[in-house]
This record gives sequence, C-alpha cells and structure tokens, in this order.
Amino acid sequence: MLGRRHFRIKVFQALYGWFMGGESRIDVAEKYLLQSIEKIYELYFLQISFLLEIIHFYEFRMEEAKHKFYPTEEELKPSTKLLNNVILRQLIDNKEVQTRIDRHKISWTEEQEMVRKIYQKIKNSKDLKEYLDSGESSYKQDRDIIYKLVKKYITRSSELQSYCEERNMFWGDDYQVVALLFLKTLRLMNESFTADDSLPALFNDDEEEDDPAEIRQFILDLFMKTIHDSEKYEKLIDARTRNWELERIASTDIILIKMALTELIQFSNIPIKVTLNEYIEISKLFSTPKSKLFINGILDKLAEELQSEGTIEKRGRGLMT
Repeated sequence: MLGRRHFRIKVFQALYGWFMGGESRIDVAEKYLLQSIEKIYELYFLQISFLLEIIHFYEFRMEEAKHKFYPTEEELKPSTKLLNNVILRQLIDNKEVQTRIDRHKISWTEEQEMVRKIYQKIKNSKDLKEYLDSGESSYKQDRDIIYKLVKKYITRSSELQSYCEERNMFWGDDYQVVALLFLKTLRLMNESFTADDSLPALFNDDEEEDDPAEIRQFILDLFMKTIHDSEKYEKLIDARTRNWELERIASTDIILIKMALTELIQFSNIPIKVTLNEYIEISKLFSTPKSKLFINGILDKLAEELQSEGTIEKRGRGLMT
C-alpha cells in the first residue's frame, strides 16, 4: 500500500544512523530498520483509533446532554445517524483493528483534551450538519462524510501530529504518508467489508508486480548493499567531484548518492530514470536547494559514465533509460 519512495526514505534514515555512528552491529541495525517500518503500521492504526475515540466521545456527550437539568428537544432526541454510519460500524467491528489497537497498547485516556478539541470542530462543522440534515441514506454518503471528517480534522490536526512526533521521532516524516494510506483505505472500503477482512497490507505497492516479500527484500538489500559497498562508492564520488572534498559535502547528500549508486549498479530490474527521479525527489525533503542541484548533477554524470563503461547493466525492455 505504501510506495517504494517511502521505503527508500526509511532505508535512508537507517543508513544515516549507521554512518553517523549509531548502532555498531549490522544485524541489530537491520532489525531496527524493519521495526521502524512496522512502526508506520502502528501509526496507521493509531490514526484509525483516534477517529473511533472521537466517535466514542461524541456518543458519550450525546448521552450526557440528555441528563442535563434543562435539555433541549434536540438534546433529548438527537440524531444517531453518525453513530450508525456503516463505515464506522465496519471499522469498530473489524477484528484486525481491535487486535492492532490492543497489541500497540493505544489509549487516549490521557489525551481527552485533544479528543475534546477535535470533537468540537467536527460537531460544529458544516459537513457534519449537512450530513445529519440530509434525508439521504446510502453507503456512499456514509463513506464520503467519514472521508471528509478524517481528511479535514484528523489527518490535518496539528495537535495529533505533534502528539505522534512525541511518541516517535520519525513519525513527523511518516504522518502525512500514513494519512494518505488511511484516506485510501476509506476509499477502498465497500459494503462487503466484514469483521474478518484485513485492512491493506503495509508491504504493498500500486505496481502489480510487487508483492510483500519482494518489497521487504528490496528494503533489506538496499540497506545492506549500500553499507557493503560504501567505500567503493566514496571513491566513485570522489573521482567525479575533484573540485569538492568529501568532508565538505553534506553527509545526507553522500548517503543519498550511495543509495542511488547501489540501485543503479546492483538492482538490474529498476530503470535508471526511476532511480534518478526517486533520489532527486528525496533530496528535496532532506537536503538544501543547493544540495539538490549538486545531487542531481552528480547522479546524472555518474549514471552516464557508469553506463558507458558497462558498469550499469539493466535487464528488460526500457530499463536502460
């Protein structure tokens, strides 16, 4: 379900820790890499859990209002349309959702003020009012309102994002990617989705030829091969940057170039253009504008020279471009 770019980013983060003197044992570093990716899935279920917690709070406040000294007619007979929303019921009843929430020990007991704030935004929103006032009742309408509420008030919540970043330092980078995964899940749900069905797997991609085992192997190979041939790639970079000393080049830039070289030389099934585009895009996130231009220039030069030398060999039609 996540694209390969995000997996490349997780490998980059792990390599940065390795080269900057973090974990000294490569098997342990590899284990941490896989755990950091599994943590993405924890963040995914945390966002789902937060939606369900808001609905639970919504129901609690609805019942509480009925027992006020002078409840209004609307408070005595509130609309239960949102509570009966089919998409919400599917998520609440789903066994995998509940198992994952329990496994990751996700609890909002200490975060009720944040829950209350976002509940208020949702409760007072024009989107919810239109949904509750509508005479329509359909699966599409139920899905559309949950999609809108999640997109506007959960995935864009600065409070929730800050909370996530405090729980895990890498979740700041992962938050929006997981938000898109959550929204995509809602779009893919249908009336036949049952309590026993699984949500989208983490190790999936939009490309049909990818499967979970291949993605996992890609992650591990990219990590291990970049480390194994690090010194060889440093010499390649040094030879092509005569006007620069390696010490003057940002560590992030060097690591990204090494990763790109690993893909260009050792991953025969990935087109050259795909590799170059991916690392140039990643450099926009982790390097300065000046570094981005440097990486772009160096990778173009290296790819052209290594290709003419026969060091880069790609199998399959169209892979050499």
